[in-house]
Amino acid sequence: MPFITQSSIQEVIDKMDAVAVIGDYVRLENRSGRFMGLCPFHNEKTPSFSVNPDLKLYHCFGCGKGGTALNFIMEMDKLTFPEAVETLAKRFGVALQYEAGGNVETDKNAAKTEALFDLYSRVAGSFHYLLAKTPPGKPALTYTLSRGFSYEMVEKFKLGYAPADREWLFKFLSKKGYSEEFLAESALFARKHPRMSFFADRLIFPINDRQGRTIAFGGRLLSGDGPKYLNTPETVLYKKGQTLFAVDAALPEIKKTKEVYVAEGYMDVMALHQAGVTNAVAPLGTAFTDEQARLLRRFAERVNLIFDSDDAGQTAAVKAILTCRRNGLVAHVVTPGKAAQAGRQNESEGADAAALKKVINIKDPADILKEFGKEVLKNCVKSVILDMDYLIVRSKELYNTNVSEGKFKAAAFVFPYLETLDSDVVRDAALGQLADALRTDREAVRNDYNNRRTNAFSRRSATGTPQDQRPHNVPLRMNEELFLLAVVAVNDSFYSQFRARLSIEEIEDPAAKDIFIALEECFVHDETGLDALLPRISSENARKFIVERGVTTEFSSNPEQLISDGIKRIKQKRIERRSAKIVTELRLIEGNQNKDENTYRSAALDDELLLEKMHIDAELRKLKENKE
Repeated sequence: MPFITQSSIQEVIDKMDAVAVIGDYVRLENRSGRFMGLCPFHNEKTPSFSVNPDLKLYHCFGCGKGGTALNFIMEMDKLTFPEAVETLAKRFGVALQYEAGGNVETDKNAAKTEALFDLYSRVAGSFHYLLAKTPPGKPALTYTLSRGFSYEMVEKFKLGYAPADREWLFKFLSKKGYSEEFLAESALFARKHPRMSFFADRLIFPINDRQGRTIAFGGRLLSGDGPKYLNTPETVLYKKGQTLFAVDAALPEIKKTKEVYVAEGYMDVMALHQAGVTNAVAPLGTAFTDEQARLLRRFAERVNLIFDSDDAGQTAAVKAILTCRRNGLVAHVVTPGKAAQAGRQNESEGADAAALKKVINIKDPADILKEFGKEVLKNCVKSVILDMDYLIVRSKELYNTNVSEGKFKAAAFVFPYLETLDSDVVRDAALGQLADALRTDREAVRNDYNNRRTNAFSRRSATGTPQDQRPHNVPLRMNEELFLLAVVAVNDSFYSQFRARLSIEEIEDPAAKDIFIALEECFVHDETGLDALLPRISSENARKFIVERGVTTEFSSNPEQLISDGIKRIKQKRIERRSAKIVTELRLIEGNQNKDENTYRSAALDDELLLEKMHIDAELRKLKENKE
């Protein structure tokens, strides 16, 4: 494909709203012109991630990550540079112009990624057609509707059907022009039998990314032997621990409410959406991961966990609570069976005990939808329990707290949760709540908890676990040359004036020289902005320095004066150093004048140095009088 013209790239950068772009991934708060939020690249509970809207820069003072807003979207969505430019161009209404010639999109990885997106889109459409419009798909459609789902839900989630004939998909795609080699790498076929579809006679759930692009599939077995559910193996598009089912459908409501429901499976999520709870998502065959929590944290503050009421589901709920708290999310737990009873009581006070017991024993949202309908399910999710309260109840279910050993085990069950809390005040209150619930001495529980922490620290120290995770790169130390070049870098419209007044030979700091050279290259190629400059700076530390300081306002206030004063100081110090050197040389000459053989030569050199000293003194006077 052809190159995007530099003028188009610059137009996209000029029109791009960095706060809006980054705000799609991070909740930002305006703090006196600087936008702050929780970093999406590492776990933190106090915001250290900053965005400068004028320079379109971001920087995290916690982990050191930083760059331009264009870099940010490339990293977050795993896009190539042209893909990021095209994505932003669509968003901000820029009609891109292209040049003839090659482009990095011709790179094999980029081409393969694009081809996979196209393939998965085609397959999703074909599976959906088979389910909705053909006789072989009718049993799968009938099964779906029998579970209480409307046809609108089938369309919303683009459910599909994979035929029982395992060679059907290969034959179909081959006729569409796909090569056998490409299909073998698509993760749609068995590794050992590349013509045999990974899915056969299954109800298909397309798995989409945040942009709504299909990146994988899940399949529910309809008949015969085999695992009840299968997911596409991981590909360049799909990492199951970083993806959530229905995230694209749920995001609008999550952003609106700052709240998300996390259920266990495809059917549970669809049931919640059917009941009007459209901010529901699910992990994909794994436990709820830190990466998934960080993804949700960009948009939500609170997570409501809806897991099966059996032991496996409750164990998963405990792990998910810790994951939420570790990543700065407040967690609540919905227990569907118990909540179903509460949601049903108003309209079923005359129900017999057997019917009520049936409601209580229902395990998950999909079953509640099937047995009692969407209104009951909607009421169910309103009944939540705070994570700390839930853990205390769960600990009492697991251990006999009528005896001291049981109380100790119940307390220890809750201790990992306490370690995720970042407030000593909140932790102390939770310790008190735990002790009161177990009917034991508060100080005793506090001592047990502190002993646990001490022992854990000792084990880490003994095994040599590193305590300091800071980056190994030593940051640059501020000096006048670095400061001046950084000011010019973030205010490059002044570069032509700057280069006319100061030459690179007058710069001594290596990092500052590196920035100067990059600025000159941009000037020669008629390119502006940090997106053009940063890649040309060879020193990683210099790039980080500009980004880190650029997100502050220290380089943006009256930049013309900062540059003028900086040039003056550098010239003045350079001249002063030369003046001091001349003085030293003159003293050496004076000491040698008693030696006859050097007298004539020393006198001549003395005159030359004195003339230079006079010239330097005149230059210094001009600088001090602002007559450079």
